[in-house]
Amino acid sequence: QVQLVESGGGLVQAGGSLTLSCTTSATIFTLSAMAWYRQTPGKERDLVARIFPGGRANYAESVEGRFTISRDDAKNTLYLQMNSLKLEDTAVYFCNLPEPWSGGRNYWGQGTQVTVSS
Repeated sequence: QVQLVESGGGLVQAGGSLTLSCTTSATIFTLSAMAWYRQTPGKERDLVARIFPGGRANYAESVEGRFTISRDDAKNTLYLQMNSLKLEDTAVYFCNLPEPWSGGRNYWGQGTQVTVSS
């Protein structure tokens, strides 16, 4: 059973920074395009950033230039560095690990709350 364990969420003032981490024992980590999603009550879960094996990354337009996704394959850990946080970044953030083959399953962490205050 694949497990993803997230940490690093919390309460921060607007303009501040937080770093989220997601660790897994899954051996497919190094082969997977890992991602961070976020969700607010009553809304769909939206992609924040994705990083491919090898390090290429892409970002949602709303976080481009403020957030940085990275991965440490030696530690099977995914990170999300969030700078210049805005009120609208408040959400539950989820780590995502997709199996790297056609029709593969998607695995999710339990979510970590990020709250940005004014």
